[in-house]
This record gives sequence, structure tokens and C-alpha cells, in this order.
Amino acid sequence: MQSLPDNIDQYKHAEIVQAYISVDPTIRLRRSDNNYFLTVKQSGLLAREETEFALTKSQFDHLWEKIETNTVRKTRFFIPLQDGLTAEADIYYDDLQGLMTVEVEFSDTEQAKHFDPPHWFGTDVTYDPNYKNSMLAINGIRLISNSNK
Repeated sequence: MQSLPDNIDQYKHAEIVQAYISVDPTIRLRRSDNNYFLTVKQSGLLAREETEFALTKSQFDHLWEKIETNTVRKTRFFIPLQDGLTAEADIYYDDLQGLMTVEVEFSDTEQAKHFDPPHWFGTDVTYDPNYKNSMLAINGIRLISNSNK
């Protein structure tokens, strides 16, 4: 993400903490505010299926003992866009401090291919696997820094 939209704090947001039980296949644990989830993701970059299961705090805490990666901590802002779409702008903390990304979920790949992003989105990193949160949890931002040289 090149820059944050003006008045970012006016948008709905969530505090997210997540880590991975496995990255191949991708099995993620996430706490979003006071909600807990286990997510299984298929492989892919532009499009991939995911199945999400709600957890209790107790289930989450028990499974958290199984994580194999570093923790990713971020604030996610939900920013309305044209055509009923929503930008999910993430501001990262801790070892990922300074990183900002934005993602939009589309109904299909055709909609994604025809999307005209706002200027504040910056460089498209859809096809760079280093920006996947699972890779950020393993490698941090060092691979991103090296790939931009």
C-alpha cells in the first residue's frame, strides 16, 4: 500500500493476531477482536478457496500451542469502495512494523481483472508470494526488502 486513505480512523476496523499451525497446507489461527477462527486455505495467489471455522476462546488457546510460525499482529481497516467492494487495509506491528497492505475480495477472477484500484493502493503484489501472511509469519519482511532491490 502506497499510503493510507485520509481519516483512516473513521472506518470500521479490527485488531488481528494470527499464526499458522501449518503453511503447507495452510492452516491459520486468528483472533479478530474477540472472535476466534481456524481457517484452511487452498494454494494460489489471485484466487483460492478457504474454509473458516469459528472457535471458542478455549479451543483457540488450546490450538495456539500448536503454531509453527511467528505471530502476525495487525489492524485491519474496512474501507468501502465502488461497486459494493471493500478494501481491507492492514497495518502491521512488531517485526513487521512499517508494512501496510491492502486486499479486495472479488466475486470472481473477471471482476478482479477489471478492477481499477484507487491511487493509494500502490504497487500490486498479488503475484508476489512473499506478501502472503503465511510467508510473512515465517520470513518477516526481509524477503520483501531483498526482492525490491
